[in-house]
Formats: sequence, C-alpha cells, structure tokens
Amino acid sequence: MDDNAILSAGMDALIERLGTVEAERFITLIIREPFDYTKWRKENLFKNKTVEQLNEEAMEYFNNNHATQ
Repeated sequence: MDDNAILSAGMDALIERLGTVEAERFITLIIREPFDYTKWRKENLFKNKTVEQLNEEAMEYFNNNHATQ
C-alpha cells in the first residue's frame, strides 16, 4: 500500500470504530501529546492477557471475518 492508501484505510477504521467526532479527537490527541506507540503497546495493548487468550481471540476474529464459502 502507498502512504495515501494507508492513511485512508486508517481513517476509515477509526471512523468505523469511534465515529467521526471521536476519530478526529483521537488524531488531535495523538498530534498534541508526545506519544511513544511502542512503549504504549508494551504497557497497555495486551495488558492482563495471556498468549493463549490472544491466540483464541485472533482465531475467533479470523473465523468470523475470513470464513470460506
């Protein structure tokens, strides 16, 4: 994907998940605050989840979204 496609897909995902207003608010927060995604991910993204739980959630997501017909 080129940069424009990534930006567009990212914005679409934010709007789908958060709605337009909150998506724009999220972007404002990211721009305004110094943000270290790697540090945040390590400290928060999978907090209190085991590898087994993450695997189960990933498989469930895959099965619900990529089922073959």
